[in-house]
Amino acid sequence: MNASQIEARVKSVLIVGEQALSIEDVVAVARQQVQVALPTSKAWRELIQRGADFLDQLLLDEGVIYGVTTGYGDSCLVEIPMHQVNELPLHLSRFHGCGLGENLDLITARAVVITRLCSLARGYSGVSLALLERLVWMLNENIIPVIPSEGSVGASGDLTPLSYIAGALVGERDVYTQAKVMPIAQVYAEKGIQPLILRPKEGLALMNGTAVMTAIACLNYKKAEQVALASTLITALNVLALEGNPSHFDEVLFAQKPHQGQQLIAQQLREWLNSEVQTAHQSPRLQDRYSLRCAPHIIGVFEDSKTWLRQFIENELNSSNDNPLIDPVNLRVLHGGHFYGGHIAQAMDSLKIMIANIADLMDRQIAQLVDHKMNHGLPRNLTGSGADRLPLNHGFKAVQIGVSAWTAEALKHTLAASIFSRSTECHNQDKVSMGTIAARDATRVITLTQQVLAALCCASVQAVHLKGVVSQLSPSLKAFVEWILQSFALLEEDRPLQTELQQIIDRFDNFELFNQFQEKV
Repeated sequence: MNASQIEARVKSVLIVGEQALSIEDVVAVARQQVQVALPTSKAWRELIQRGADFLDQLLLDEGVIYGVTTGYGDSCLVEIPMHQVNELPLHLSRFHGCGLGENLDLITARAVVITRLCSLARGYSGVSLALLERLVWMLNENIIPVIPSEGSVGASGDLTPLSYIAGALVGERDVYTQAKVMPIAQVYAEKGIQPLILRPKEGLALMNGTAVMTAIACLNYKKAEQVALASTLITALNVLALEGNPSHFDEVLFAQKPHQGQQLIAQQLREWLNSEVQTAHQSPRLQDRYSLRCAPHIIGVFEDSKTWLRQFIENELNSSNDNPLIDPVNLRVLHGGHFYGGHIAQAMDSLKIMIANIADLMDRQIAQLVDHKMNHGLPRNLTGSGADRLPLNHGFKAVQIGVSAWTAEALKHTLAASIFSRSTECHNQDKVSMGTIAARDATRVITLTQQVLAALCCASVQAVHLKGVVSQLSPSLKAFVEWILQSFALLEEDRPLQTELQQIIDRFDNFELFNQFQEKV
């Protein structure tokens, strides 16, 4: 995407509150590609106001409202005196300020804020327009709460991490701003803005939801799409480098096993390999090893799962998931358990298995490339040195070891987090989703898989050059090779590759590959 395209997208505005958001909407806001606004329609604004007014009336009538006139969780039988009701949201944000671990990066934290805004702006949480406007202000000014990643069990919502949004709104905690971290109180003072005073239930509405796990899931989904694309392109290069048999991806063959995603991967391989031309040059071997022959079956599992993964993630994104809900139409308080993140937990536990399997596929492919016993004439370890320097140079030997390590770690993270439910909070939260841990695990698996893919990008380009088949590449594969060569120079003499590998990983994080090839897929 060039500078003018980025500028055009930044100027566009995403309206949050009346229409459902997509995964792509969340990612665009997270990456500062769009501004955010609330609906201007009278109907929407009246809906928001009715919920807030209904809560006010209940308080005047001294009705019992969980989390408003009572304590939280197991403390729900503790009655809060009316003169202390307005202090309760502040205490909620403060006592949950115990998050630890690495902080979410700016992009992820922005994704959390837009995800929470999406839920609250549906009108069933009883929050004020002023609260929603302050969240919009945070996003558009890029003043974003610093959120620790650890401390949520994923039921009763992402309470502890989301408390950092509530804390920032009231003038406490730190924020990302102007490429640094500083106290929100200082930001407010410099801008002459008063901290928000949370109304009754607004602390609970902010914190008692699934925004952290859902935001991470949105980012993971888009990164996983790029993993699938990159691994398919790499497989095509390796079929050529290893003198593979492109007929393994035959259209009639795949018509007999009608998984549509799997068929799509096979179709891409046929097109990118230009199979009609390549068939005349294929190896006399009837069957390649599984890591080439079965690539569509492995990558295709994610491709076929995209429909239900998107459904799970976007349904959660566009839900009211705090407790209790405030029905602004029928004027009722609805107590339930929508804070439970089971669907995101299932999606992320499943996604990390799919992606780790792709890492394992790539690990097997590089093992073939570097091993002179099975790489069909390629130099040992893909070294590009001349004969007189060959004994000294070791090419991709260490890179293959690194790939093995990254793959093993990715596979280690695939144990389902959702099965480790713990009873917490005096057994009030006695069955929890662990959805946020599942989402964080999936992020780690994707990061490790990107490292594997970066290594395979370099090794595969080296291999097709050493094999002398660059002139046979289809236009798409040539474009892919050129994309890689922007960060990687062919390896002749041994040198450290860390910087080149990291540069490719960074470009994955910027969705460069997907942006370049999305029209082709």
